[in-house]
Amino acid sequence: MKRDSFVMKTITSNKEFKFNVSNSFDKLPVASPTLLLTAENSLKWGQNESLLRNRMQCRAVEVKNMPGYPMGKKFELDDVIEAQQFDRETLNAIFEVAKEMENIKKNSPGSQILKDTIRTVEGYSDIIVMRHFESGAAKRAAATAGIPIINAGDGPGQHPTQALLDVYTIEREIGKLDGIRVGLVGDLANGRTVRSLAYLLAEYQDVKIYFVSPDVVKMKDDIKKYLTRRGVEWEESGDLMEVASKCDVVYQTRIQRERFGERIDLYEEARGKYIVDENVLKVMQNHAVVMHPLPRLDEITVDVDADPRAAYFRQAKNGLYIRMALLKLLLVGW
Repeated sequence: MKRDSFVMKTITSNKEFKFNVSNSFDKLPVASPTLLLTAENSLKWGQNESLLRNRMQCRAVEVKNMPGYPMGKKFELDDVIEAQQFDRETLNAIFEVAKEMENIKKNSPGSQILKDTIRTVEGYSDIIVMRHFESGAAKRAAATAGIPIINAGDGPGQHPTQALLDVYTIEREIGKLDGIRVGLVGDLANGRTVRSLAYLLAEYQDVKIYFVSPDVVKMKDDIKKYLTRRGVEWEESGDLMEVASKCDVVYQTRIQRERFGERIDLYEEARGKYIVDENVLKVMQNHAVVMHPLPRLDEITVDVDADPRAAYFRQAKNGLYIRMALLKLLLVGW
Protein backbone atom coordinates (compact mmCIF):
# COMPACT_ATOMS: atom_id res chain seq x y z
CA MET A 1 0.00 0.00 0.00
CA LYS A 2 1.34 3.43 -0.89
CA ARG A 3 2.42 5.32 2.23
CA ASP A 4 0.79 8.67 1.42
CA SER A 5 -2.64 7.41 0.52
CA PHE A 6 -5.83 6.74 2.40
CA VAL A 7 -7.45 3.34 2.33
CA MET A 8 -11.17 3.79 1.97
CA LYS A 9 -13.61 0.99 2.79
CA THR A 10 -17.16 0.75 1.60
CA ILE A 11 -19.31 -1.35 3.90
CA THR A 12 -22.31 -3.16 2.46
CA SER A 13 -24.46 -5.77 4.12
CA ASN A 14 -22.38 -8.70 2.85
CA LYS A 15 -19.14 -7.47 1.27
CA GLU A 16 -16.28 -5.11 1.95
CA PHE A 17 -14.50 -3.39 -0.93
CA LYS A 18 -11.14 -1.69 -0.48
CA PHE A 19 -9.60 0.84 -2.82
CA ASN A 20 -6.89 3.47 -2.60
CA VAL A 21 -7.84 7.09 -3.00
CA SER A 22 -4.85 9.16 -4.06
CA ASN A 23 -6.43 11.83 -6.23
CA SER A 24 -8.13 13.73 -3.40
CA PHE A 25 -6.03 13.08 -0.34
CA ASP A 26 -2.48 12.43 -1.55
CA LYS A 27 -1.48 15.90 -0.40
CA LEU A 28 -2.24 15.09 3.23
CA PRO A 29 0.26 12.35 4.09
CA VAL A 30 -1.21 10.73 7.14
CA ALA A 31 0.40 7.38 7.86
CA SER A 32 -2.32 5.51 6.00
CA PRO A 33 -5.31 6.07 8.29
CA THR A 34 -8.46 4.36 7.16
CA LEU A 35 -11.68 6.10 6.17
CA LEU A 36 -14.74 3.92 6.51
CA LEU A 37 -17.37 4.79 3.92
CA THR A 38 -20.87 3.44 4.38
CA ALA A 39 -23.01 3.21 1.30
CA GLU A 40 -26.37 4.96 1.29
CA ASN A 41 -28.55 1.89 1.08
CA SER A 42 -26.39 -0.58 2.95
CA LEU A 43 -25.88 0.11 6.66
CA LYS A 44 -28.17 -2.07 8.73
CA TRP A 45 -28.55 -0.92 12.31
CA GLY A 46 -27.17 -3.51 14.69
CA GLN A 47 -25.06 -5.30 12.06
CA ASN A 48 -22.08 -2.99 12.34
CA GLU A 49 -22.48 -1.67 15.88
CA SER A 50 -19.55 -3.69 17.21
CA LEU A 51 -17.41 -2.40 14.35
CA LEU A 52 -18.35 1.17 15.20
CA ARG A 53 -17.85 0.75 18.95
CA ASN A 54 -14.47 -0.93 18.80
CA ARG A 55 -12.60 1.84 16.98
CA MET A 56 -10.14 4.05 18.83
CA GLN A 57 -10.94 7.57 19.95
CA CYS A 58 -8.90 10.17 18.05
CA ARG A 59 -6.77 12.60 20.02
CA ALA A 60 -5.40 15.98 19.00
CA VAL A 61 -1.68 16.64 18.71
CA GLU A 62 0.25 19.86 18.28
CA VAL A 63 -0.05 21.47 14.88
CA LYS A 64 0.61 24.81 13.28
CA ASN A 65 -1.03 27.59 15.24
CA MET A 66 -4.24 29.05 13.81
CA PRO A 67 -5.33 32.62 14.62
CA GLY A 68 -7.45 32.56 17.75
CA TYR A 69 -6.77 28.88 18.38
CA PRO A 70 -3.86 27.91 20.69
CA MET A 71 -1.35 25.47 19.27
CA GLY A 72 -2.48 21.91 19.81
CA LYS A 73 -6.06 22.84 20.65
CA LYS A 74 -8.49 20.07 19.81
CA PHE A 75 -11.10 20.77 17.14
CA GLU A 76 -14.22 21.40 19.19
CA LEU A 77 -16.41 19.07 17.11
CA ASP A 78 -16.08 15.32 17.45
CA ASP A 79 -18.27 14.63 14.42
CA VAL A 80 -19.68 16.51 11.43
CA ILE A 81 -23.38 15.67 11.39
CA GLU A 82 -25.44 18.80 10.72
CA ALA A 83 -24.98 22.40 9.70
CA GLN A 84 -26.26 23.79 13.01
CA GLN A 85 -23.02 22.64 14.65
CA PHE A 86 -21.08 25.50 13.07
CA ASP A 87 -21.12 29.06 14.34
CA ARG A 88 -19.66 31.94 12.39
CA GLU A 89 -16.31 31.93 14.20
CA THR A 90 -15.81 28.23 13.55
CA LEU A 91 -16.78 28.64 9.89
CA ASN A 92 -14.20 31.39 9.42
CA ALA A 93 -11.53 29.25 11.07
CA ILE A 94 -12.36 26.20 8.93
CA PHE A 95 -12.18 28.35 5.81
CA GLU A 96 -8.70 29.52 6.83
CA VAL A 97 -7.62 25.89 7.09
CA ALA A 98 -9.19 25.22 3.68
CA LYS A 99 -7.13 28.07 2.20
CA GLU A 100 -4.07 26.48 3.77
CA MET A 101 -5.03 23.23 2.02
CA GLU A 102 -5.23 25.11 -1.29
CA ASN A 103 -1.63 26.24 -0.82
CA ILE A 104 -0.57 22.72 0.04
CA LYS A 105 -2.24 21.39 -3.10
CA LYS A 106 -0.75 24.08 -5.35
CA ASN A 107 2.70 24.75 -3.95
CA SER A 108 4.16 21.58 -2.51
CA PRO A 109 4.47 17.87 -3.22
CA GLY A 110 2.79 17.10 0.07
CA SER A 111 1.87 18.43 3.48
CA GLN A 112 4.27 18.04 6.38
CA ILE A 113 1.53 18.71 8.96
CA LEU A 114 1.42 15.14 10.25
CA LYS A 115 4.88 13.75 9.26
CA ASP A 116 6.47 14.68 12.65
CA THR A 117 3.69 12.98 14.50
CA ILE A 118 3.71 9.77 12.58
CA ARG A 119 3.66 7.40 15.57
CA THR A 120 0.70 9.20 17.10
CA VAL A 121 -1.20 9.15 13.82
CA GLU A 122 -0.48 5.44 13.42
CA GLY A 123 -2.55 4.91 16.55
CA TYR A 124 -5.60 6.53 15.01
CA SER A 125 -8.28 4.35 13.62
CA ASP A 126 -10.99 5.24 11.13
CA ILE A 127 -13.00 8.28 10.35
CA ILE A 128 -16.37 7.03 9.20
CA VAL A 129 -17.73 8.91 6.19
CA MET A 130 -21.35 7.88 6.06
CA ARG A 131 -24.07 8.28 3.47
CA HIS A 132 -27.41 6.74 4.32
CA PHE A 133 -30.91 6.84 2.85
CA GLU A 134 -32.51 7.62 6.21
CA SER A 135 -32.65 11.10 7.75
CA GLY A 136 -30.95 11.14 11.15
CA ALA A 137 -28.87 8.01 10.50
CA ALA A 138 -25.53 9.79 10.91
CA LYS A 139 -26.57 11.23 14.27
CA ARG A 140 -27.48 7.75 15.52
CA ALA A 141 -24.17 6.37 14.29
CA ALA A 142 -22.28 9.15 16.07
CA ALA A 143 -24.00 8.24 19.34
CA THR A 144 -22.65 4.70 18.97
CA ALA A 145 -19.19 5.23 17.49
CA GLY A 146 -16.11 6.22 19.45
CA ILE A 147 -14.46 7.86 16.44
CA PRO A 148 -15.48 10.81 14.26
CA ILE A 149 -18.45 10.48 11.95
CA ILE A 150 -18.76 12.71 8.88
CA ASN A 151 -22.27 12.88 7.49
CA ALA A 152 -21.99 12.65 3.71
CA GLY A 153 -25.75 12.92 3.31
CA ASP A 154 -28.59 11.32 5.24
CA GLY A 155 -31.55 10.95 2.92
CA PRO A 156 -33.51 14.21 2.72
CA GLY A 157 -31.95 15.39 5.99
CA GLN A 158 -28.64 17.22 5.68
CA HIS A 159 -25.30 17.32 3.88
CA PRO A 160 -23.10 19.54 6.07
CA THR A 161 -19.81 19.17 4.19
CA GLN A 162 -21.53 20.27 0.98
CA ALA A 163 -22.89 23.32 2.80
CA LEU A 164 -19.42 24.16 4.10
CA LEU A 165 -17.94 24.09 0.62
CA ASP A 166 -20.92 26.07 -0.69
CA VAL A 167 -20.43 28.90 1.81
CA TYR A 168 -16.68 28.80 1.19
CA THR A 169 -17.36 29.11 -2.55
CA ILE A 170 -19.72 32.04 -2.08
CA GLU A 171 -17.08 33.88 -0.06
CA ARG A 172 -14.43 33.19 -2.70
CA GLU A 173 -16.67 34.17 -5.61
CA ILE A 174 -18.64 37.12 -4.21
CA GLY A 175 -16.09 38.33 -1.70
CA LYS A 176 -18.48 38.52 1.25
CA LEU A 177 -21.12 36.58 3.15
CA ASP A 178 -22.94 39.40 4.91
CA GLY A 179 -25.55 41.28 2.92
CA ILE A 180 -25.96 38.73 0.15
CA ARG A 181 -29.06 37.58 -1.69
CA VAL A 182 -29.31 33.86 -2.48
CA GLY A 183 -31.88 32.07 -4.62
CA LEU A 184 -32.35 28.37 -3.81
CA VAL A 185 -33.95 26.64 -6.78
CA GLY A 186 -35.33 23.16 -7.48
CA ASP A 187 -36.27 20.35 -5.10
CA LEU A 188 -36.22 22.20 -1.78
CA ALA A 189 -38.35 19.66 0.09
CA ASN A 190 -35.99 16.71 -0.44
CA GLY A 191 -32.74 18.50 -1.22
CA ARG A 192 -30.43 18.01 1.75
CA THR A 193 -27.86 20.43 0.33
CA VAL A 194 -30.19 23.42 0.37
CA ARG A 195 -31.38 22.61 3.88
CA SER A 196 -27.84 22.59 5.24
CA LEU A 197 -26.93 25.71 3.27
CA ALA A 198 -29.91 27.59 4.71
CA TYR A 199 -28.74 26.75 8.24
CA LEU A 200 -25.24 28.10 7.56
CA LEU A 201 -26.43 31.26 5.83
CA ALA A 202 -28.33 32.12 9.02
CA GLU A 203 -24.95 32.74 10.68
CA TYR A 204 -24.46 35.89 8.60
CA GLN A 205 -25.96 39.36 8.72
CA ASP A 206 -28.49 40.93 6.34
CA VAL A 207 -28.93 37.78 4.24
CA LYS A 208 -32.07 37.23 2.20
CA ILE A 209 -33.01 33.83 0.79
CA TYR A 210 -35.46 33.26 -2.06
CA PHE A 211 -37.09 29.84 -2.40
CA VAL A 212 -37.96 28.96 -5.99
CA SER A 213 -39.49 25.53 -6.48
CA PRO A 214 -42.48 23.64 -7.88
CA ASP A 215 -45.38 23.45 -5.43
CA VAL A 216 -44.85 19.74 -4.73
CA VAL A 217 -41.29 20.27 -3.48
CA LYS A 218 -41.42 23.55 -1.55
CA MET A 219 -39.02 24.21 1.30
CA LYS A 220 -40.26 22.59 4.50
CA ASP A 221 -41.59 24.61 7.40
CA ASP A 222 -38.82 23.65 9.83
CA ILE A 223 -36.27 25.58 7.76
CA LYS A 224 -38.58 28.56 7.34
CA LYS A 225 -39.26 28.69 11.07
CA TYR A 226 -35.56 28.42 11.87
CA LEU A 227 -34.71 31.29 9.54
CA THR A 228 -37.47 33.41 11.02
CA ARG A 229 -36.20 32.76 14.55
CA ARG A 230 -32.71 33.79 13.46
CA GLY A 231 -33.98 36.97 11.86
CA VAL A 232 -33.18 35.88 8.30
CA GLU A 233 -35.50 37.31 5.66
CA TRP A 234 -36.89 34.74 3.22
CA GLU A 235 -39.42 34.79 0.41
CA GLU A 236 -41.06 32.16 -1.77
CA SER A 237 -41.37 32.94 -5.46
CA GLY A 238 -42.46 31.19 -8.61
CA ASP A 239 -40.57 33.57 -10.91
CA LEU A 240 -37.00 32.41 -11.48
CA MET A 241 -36.19 35.29 -13.83
CA GLU A 242 -37.17 37.91 -11.27
CA VAL A 243 -35.25 36.20 -8.47
CA ALA A 244 -32.17 35.71 -10.66
CA SER A 245 -32.09 39.44 -11.42
CA LYS A 246 -31.89 40.26 -7.69
CA CYS A 247 -29.51 37.60 -6.41
CA ASP A 248 -25.80 37.33 -5.88
CA VAL A 249 -26.09 33.55 -6.01
CA VAL A 250 -28.48 31.34 -7.96
CA TYR A 251 -28.15 27.92 -6.37
CA GLN A 252 -29.76 25.36 -8.66
CA THR A 253 -30.52 21.76 -7.66
CA ARG A 254 -31.84 18.80 -9.61
CA ILE A 255 -35.21 17.18 -9.17
CA GLN A 256 -34.32 13.68 -7.95
CA ARG A 257 -36.63 10.95 -9.16
CA GLU A 258 -35.70 8.60 -6.30
CA ARG A 259 -37.18 11.04 -3.78
CA PHE A 260 -40.67 10.55 -5.22
CA GLY A 261 -40.97 6.80 -4.74
CA GLU A 262 -43.84 5.49 -6.84
CA ARG A 263 -45.32 8.97 -7.42
CA ILE A 264 -43.86 9.36 -10.89
CA ASP A 265 -46.68 11.77 -11.72
CA LEU A 266 -45.36 14.22 -9.11
CA TYR A 267 -41.82 13.84 -10.42
CA GLU A 268 -42.91 14.63 -13.97
CA GLU A 269 -44.88 17.61 -12.66
CA ALA A 270 -41.81 19.06 -10.95
CA ARG A 271 -39.09 18.19 -13.44
CA GLY A 272 -38.01 20.84 -15.91
CA LYS A 273 -40.09 23.68 -14.47
CA TYR A 274 -37.07 25.82 -13.55
CA ILE A 275 -34.06 25.70 -15.86
CA VAL A 276 -31.02 27.97 -15.75
CA ASP A 277 -30.14 28.83 -19.33
CA GLU A 278 -28.80 31.78 -21.33
CA ASN A 279 -32.03 33.70 -20.75
CA VAL A 280 -31.48 33.52 -17.00
CA LEU A 281 -27.87 34.63 -17.44
CA LYS A 282 -29.06 37.70 -19.32
CA VAL A 283 -30.98 39.02 -16.31
CA MET A 284 -28.31 38.15 -13.73
CA GLN A 285 -25.95 40.78 -12.41
CA ASN A 286 -22.38 40.74 -13.68
CA HIS A 287 -20.92 39.77 -10.33
CA ALA A 288 -23.50 37.07 -9.59
CA VAL A 289 -22.78 33.34 -9.88
CA VAL A 290 -24.62 30.13 -10.64
CA MET A 291 -23.92 27.24 -8.27
CA HIS A 292 -25.00 23.61 -8.23
CA PRO A 293 -24.02 20.69 -5.92
CA LEU A 294 -23.71 18.39 -8.96
CA PRO A 295 -24.30 16.12 -10.70
CA ARG A 296 -26.82 17.87 -12.91
CA LEU A 297 -29.41 16.56 -15.30
CA ASP A 298 -31.00 19.18 -17.53
CA GLU A 299 -31.66 21.91 -14.96
CA ILE A 300 -28.62 23.90 -16.17
CA THR A 301 -28.08 23.90 -19.92
CA VAL A 302 -24.56 23.13 -21.12
CA ASP A 303 -24.20 26.49 -22.86
CA VAL A 304 -24.11 28.10 -19.41
CA ASP A 305 -20.80 26.36 -18.69
CA ALA A 306 -18.80 28.82 -20.78
CA ASP A 307 -20.04 31.86 -18.85
CA PRO A 308 -17.58 33.02 -16.17
CA ARG A 309 -20.50 33.27 -13.75
CA ALA A 310 -20.91 29.49 -13.89
CA ALA A 311 -19.17 28.67 -10.61
CA TYR A 312 -20.22 25.03 -10.13
CA PHE A 313 -17.00 23.43 -11.37
CA ARG A 314 -14.94 25.75 -9.17
CA GLN A 315 -17.41 24.92 -6.40
CA ALA A 316 -16.73 21.20 -6.81
CA LYS A 317 -12.97 21.79 -6.62
CA ASN A 318 -13.42 23.73 -3.38
CA GLY A 319 -14.93 20.57 -1.94
CA LEU A 320 -11.45 19.02 -2.01
CA TYR A 321 -10.00 21.78 0.18
CA ILE A 322 -12.89 21.80 2.66
CA ARG A 323 -12.78 18.04 3.11
CA MET A 324 -9.00 18.07 3.46
CA ALA A 325 -9.46 20.71 6.15
CA LEU A 326 -12.07 18.64 7.99
CA LEU A 327 -9.87 15.56 7.94
CA LYS A 328 -6.98 17.56 9.34
CA LEU A 329 -9.13 19.14 12.04
CA LEU A 330 -10.88 15.94 13.10
CA LEU A 331 -7.70 13.87 13.14
CA VAL A 332 -5.22 16.41 14.46
CA GLY A 333 -6.92 19.60 15.67
CA TRP A 334 -6.11 23.20 14.88
